Amino acid sequence: MAGDELSVMIEELCHSKAEEFRMLGYEHVDGKEIWDCVSAKYAKTGQPELHQLVNDILSLKVTQFMNYMTLSAFKGNPF
Repeated sequence: MAGDELSVMIEELCHSKAEEFRMLGYEHVDGKEIWDCVSAKYAKTGQPELHQLVNDILSLKVTQFMNYMTLSAFKGNPF
């Protein structure tokens, strides 16, 4: 699988998760924010295997996401 195809698939997964959160009432979530949240935990260790990455996106809970967004706001990081 080429790198571009992989990037598109991961982007679609993030948009799908954002859509799930919107259905739960979190209307202003987008795929980029989902990716930022999931990829933040790889900052020190590097990107994991594909299966772990997919699992982390699909198993992301709203509470984990909201904790990330709150901490980012306190740190002054733009979303």
